[in-house]
Amino acid sequence: MVVLEVVFGIIIGPHVLGWASPTGLLGLLGQLGLIFLFFLAGMEIDLRSVRGTPLIKAGTGWVLSMAIALLIGSMLAILQFVRNWLLIGAILTTTTLGTLMPILRDSGELETKFGSHVLAAGILGEIGPIVLVSILFTRDHRHWQQTALMILFVLIALGAALAALWPTPPRFVSLVTRTMEAASQLPVRMSILVLMLLVTLAAKFGLDMILGAFASGMVVGLGARGEQGHILHHKLDAIGFGFLIPMFFVASGMKFDLPALLDNPQALLHLPVFLVLFLVVRGVPVLLYRGELAKEEFFPFALYSATALPFVIALTELGVSTGRMSSSNAAALVGAGMLSVLLFPMTAMTLRRRRVLAPLAATAASAANPGAMESTPGAVSPGDDEIQRKAS
Repeated sequence: MVVLEVVFGIIIGPHVLGWASPTGLLGLLGQLGLIFLFFLAGMEIDLRSVRGTPLIKAGTGWVLSMAIALLIGSMLAILQFVRNWLLIGAILTTTTLGTLMPILRDSGELETKFGSHVLAAGILGEIGPIVLVSILFTRDHRHWQQTALMILFVLIALGAALAALWPTPPRFVSLVTRTMEAASQLPVRMSILVLMLLVTLAAKFGLDMILGAFASGMVVGLGARGEQGHILHHKLDAIGFGFLIPMFFVASGMKFDLPALLDNPQALLHLPVFLVLFLVVRGVPVLLYRGELAKEEFFPFALYSATALPFVIALTELGVSTGRMSSSNAAALVGAGMLSVLLFPMTAMTLRRRRVLAPLAATAASAANPGAMESTPGAVSPGDDEIQRKAS
């Protein structure tokens, strides 16, 4: 759906049919969609589910990815392949958790050890680049002041998170329960208020707004627990995935400079190069997972980790608007991000199905024909009720 929305924006945009442009109301809706995308991504993060080894491995893996990305970015800048090596390095370290979460959730992977490692890698693949960009590419303050403001913002966000974790008074719980389905929609309005406050605060501090959106999502996610929390999640998902986020991808498609890509053969060749670099930068850290994942899980893990698009779009827009990136390279990077969303998760899911479902199919066949299994050398009888249940 993400790729289709971007393609739809390209077709109706000023570079193809010219029916619409990403300005005015459409531009505003696209900006709100970007903010809501990172807000919902922050809500999905539950550090308790990935604490310990998954989070440590993910953190180490992202640092390794950053080192590889900065090395590659500096080499590309020396070869005059790109203009700004820091920006390219930040883009190559991203993982689109917001795109992966529905896939992992719907396929049941979140309940597996493999899924917890992918989730942790996705969390760091979003938090790391957001923090890196907020420090390096803001222009309102000097570097040391920016670092101080970043620390202050993090402390404020942590304070809000602790307040969300504080035991909720029974009267407040009753109020939230009564208004959840009422016309007032108080819990939804409170969530939007937290989003507005932290986004505005981040902007006032000279930080990127998506950092405020991501932090507000984590705060609301910590406060939205229990049955009422699940209902609130569904309502906010409906606002985001049903309306605002598609507008962001459509508006991003309108900004996609297709002629700059097609009219420049060299830029067109950059697209597969960037696609491979996404896989290299985010895929190499899978070597750190020896002993945690089976060898057959390495490549699917690398593919999931290398899936990137929303933050690629946001950063390329920043790069073009500030002169740090050419329009042709921005189009090549967005095109590579689109292909990563279209190809990488699909391939990873196919490989995972073969590994997970094939043994169950073999067990089912053995259970249906026990005589054949007995005559097969080295075959193992299902034996227990659990395997019989899975086979059936």
